[in-house]
Amino acid sequence: MKELLVYTALRLVLLAASFGIVAGLWIAVTGGVSVFWCLVIAFVISGIGSYYVLNPQREAFARRVEERASRATARFDEMKAREDRD
Repeated sequence: MKELLVYTALRLVLLAASFGIVAGLWIAVTGGVSVFWCLVIAFVISGIGSYYVLNPQREAFARRVEERASRATARFDEMKAREDRD
């Protein structure tokens, strides 16, 4: 669960930073800001950036999910075997 929270928090920070940079550049170039387009561009930038920048956190989360799935499968198989014996 910790890995999910860390990854999600870092994604949100990356989105906020991307939005701030895009909005700042937009204001510097045009003098105004289109919040919708800044948000769309920030989503794209943060999505691409998170693929490269947050790879270690994503892999840690994936390992954790795989471990939990393996334990759940082992418990299920154990319960199924116990039921078959009875």
